[in-house]
Amino acid sequence: MKRPQDCSTMADIRAGIDAVDAELVRLFAERARYIDRAVEVKARVNLPARISSRVEEVVANVRAHAEAEGLPPDLVEKLWRRLIDWSIAREETVLGKDDPE
Repeated sequence: MKRPQDCSTMADIRAGIDAVDAELVRLFAERARYIDRAVEVKARVNLPARISSRVEEVVANVRAHAEAEGLPPDLVEKLWRRLIDWSIAREETVLGKDDPE
């Protein structure tokens, strides 16, 4: 895969975007496996799916990463909150709904 600055045709650019998209999907799948493991651990130690302080910690982390990469933090936060909501919903199918904080 060519680096963005080395692309000279739309075919090069599209190939790069397609490769990045495939990698993103792979990474989202890996993240989901961590979520599934979290369900097992949370069930064992009696933690709920949603832990608000952790949600805000994750959001702060991705905002910082976005800023470091030159992306708009508000947009990345919006995307991540959707991802977090999906992750929590995935956990809640096993753990049920509850927020102790």
